[in-house]
Amino acid sequence: MKKVLFICVENACRSQMAEAFFNKHAMSKAVAFSAGTRPAKQVNPKAVEVMKEVGIDISKQKPKLLTSEMTKEVDRIVTMGCGAGFCPAPYVKAEDWKIEDPSGKSLEKFREVRDEIRRKVEKLIKEVS
Repeated sequence: MKKVLFICVENACRSQMAEAFFNKHAMSKAVAFSAGTRPAKQVNPKAVEVMKEVGIDISKQKPKLLTSEMTKEVDRIVTMGCGAGFCPAPYVKAEDWKIEDPSGKSLEKFREVRDEIRRKVEKLIKEVS
């Protein structure tokens, strides 16, 4: 089974949404995980709220610390747009989706980011399945 790792710094918003969309839509044909280099204490409440709007509950998810073992155990790594100077995975081959961080912004911005992540995840599932 193919495995995908979504990485961002805090693992509190974009990577959590990507992991949730992937695992819901891949329907057990592939699996996703997410992690960050400086995990937050909790998933961003606005991320939880906008995901609930589309029927996905990420309220029980916890930000996880990225480890080198995680990067060795996956088939594909996607960074969420951390910026070249802050990319948490500089020594592994990864594609960067360059998705704007909505933290501290409006719910509308969170919805825009959520929908962009969903489109990219759906395309990725087709590529890895």
